[in-house]
Amino acid sequence: MTPLPLLTEPEPPRGVAFSVAPGIRRLVAPNPGPLTYHGTNTYLIEGAAGTTVLDPGPDDPEHVAAILAAAGGTVARIFLTHGHADHIGALPALRAATGAAVFAVREGLADGAAIGLWTALHTPGHAPDHVCFARADGVVFSGDHVMGWASTVVIPPDGDMAAYIASLRLLLLRQDDALFLPGHGPPIANPRGFTEALLAHRLGREAAIRAALAEAPQTAAALVARLYVPLDPRLRPAAEASVTAHLLKLQAEAVAERQDGVWRLR
Repeated sequence: MTPLPLLTEPEPPRGVAFSVAPGIRRLVAPNPGPLTYHGTNTYLIEGAAGTTVLDPGPDDPEHVAAILAAAGGTVARIFLTHGHADHIGALPALRAATGAAVFAVREGLADGAAIGLWTALHTPGHAPDHVCFARADGVVFSGDHVMGWASTVVIPPDGDMAAYIASLRLLLLRQDDALFLPGHGPPIANPRGFTEALLAHRLGREAAIRAALAEAPQTAAALVARLYVPLDPRLRPAAEASVTAHLLKLQAEAVAERQDGVWRLR
């Protein structure tokens, strides 16, 4: 498989919001880890209606205080890309402190809905409620759907590989996107090229799984040991979950089947 052209960055400043695009600042939460990189990105978006906060981040009082300080104490709206705890843990505290309206799939946000200058793009796969937010100038908040520092983990049953791949293809139908601001890690200045590489990576992983099963029936754990070399031991559960997501996609397509935990081609 061709390696993804992954992006890296130095550890960003803590508790400080810094500019990443016109009218948009990034505040990195203090929750670094093998699945969150330096931490969850909280974004502050300035607009005519006031400051919008996108993804309040984990339940951390210091991070909430940093958001309020960066926003000058006034938050008009809250956008959520999806409902995982590292993105919405701080929502109750921020909502209580500001009374701001929340825009999210779980709050009734529809695909294609316009909120000021932003349009919601439903992109399920990493999570069933995942949504990106796009602006006409080509800036897109890509959440955990597309991140430059790593491939996105898809963990069943909420994560769905078929939906994830379909959502990648949906983004590739868009012609004018110029900058992705992801849920973790640095901005992606070549969003189309990276999304194409990410799709190719996923399809290549699926092809490798099919090739391995053509040789002999295998468990998901055995496939991980074969296909993920080398692998940080901390990432083994996530890798096995993603392989299982691929296998469940193949099962739905009547390509593979599982018997007593062992997968084989049909």
